[in-house]
Amino acid sequence: MVGNGSCLPITSVGNAGTPGSFRLPNVLVAPNMVHNLLSIRKFTVDNSCSVEFDSSGLTVKDSASRRSLLHCDSLGPLYTLRLPTSAAPISTSPSHSSSAAFATTTSSTTWHRRLGHPGRDALAQLSHGAAITCPQTTDEHLCHACQLGHHIRLPFPTSSHASHVFDLIHCDLWASPVPSISGYKYYLVVLDDFSHYSWTFPLRSKSEAFSTISHFFAWVST
Repeated sequence: MVGNGSCLPITSVGNAGTPGSFRLPNVLVAPNMVHNLLSIRKFTVDNSCSVEFDSSGLTVKDSASRRSLLHCDSLGPLYTLRLPTSAAPISTSPSHSSSAAFATTTSSTTWHRRLGHPGRDALAQLSHGAAITCPQTTDEHLCHACQLGHHIRLPFPTSSHASHVFDLIHCDLWASPVPSISGYKYYLVVLDDFSHYSWTFPLRSKSEAFSTISHFFAWVST
């Protein structure tokens, strides 16, 4: 956001500066900016220096030795910091010996994950409205999470159901890890397919299951 309240898109973030001199880490690249803006507070902290302003311009001094590092004359209503023409991007290594630079642009895949997996058209609208800076997406990008989310579960296989009470009975015998106080360790559950009514019979041994089922069928048949 700039001084008039409007927002400008940021295309990348990187490190820049002059080799062996001033460091400018975490530079925001905004192509629509008319002037390059510098935070004096961050500049002095990153470079262990101080900046003095007067009517003629500004002077950058080393914080420890108070030695003058750079002097720039003031032109117009603003203080202009003119770095040496040999300024070049620097790396993030502590020694700053390498002149390799890096700049990162947030990919469309990253924006897709950050914003809750929106579609390609939604990302294009956000990018067109300058809400985000997103490269154009391609059909080659396939999101595994979206593929799983759009899967349709196969239907259950067709099965027949009873049309009258006791036409079809389901039985299940299961064992309890701990016997009851009365000594029951097994339980026989009988379920009527039509009414979904169920009966539970406690058993002391598994061998009682057959006789219990026989008595149940004799009971429902009367």
